[in-house]
Amino acid sequence: MDKKELEKLAHLARISISEEEAEDLQKDMEGILKYASQIQEFVTEKEEVQDRGHLCNVMRPDGEPHESGVYTDELLAQAPETERGYVKVKKILN
Repeated sequence: MDKKELEKLAHLARISISEEEAEDLQKDMEGILKYASQIQEFVTEKEEVQDRGHLCNVMRPDGEPHESGVYTDELLAQAPETERGYVKVKKILN
């Protein structure tokens, strides 16, 4: 990475860097880019995936677990305030 590219990068990052910092960063960036290219070149052999056991879904299927309205009257009877079949609560949003 040359000095011009480093200045462009600093501009895009909206940071100002001194000449000393630019030299240090240039060395650091070269090391980082070299390391990244080594990682890209690294080739591994594919290992066959071993069967780790039988997996099954333990979640229940979607559906209505309760009849609609079964507990409505009980809930409304226990609420401190109700209005038109709904539990009335303190307003928290404007």
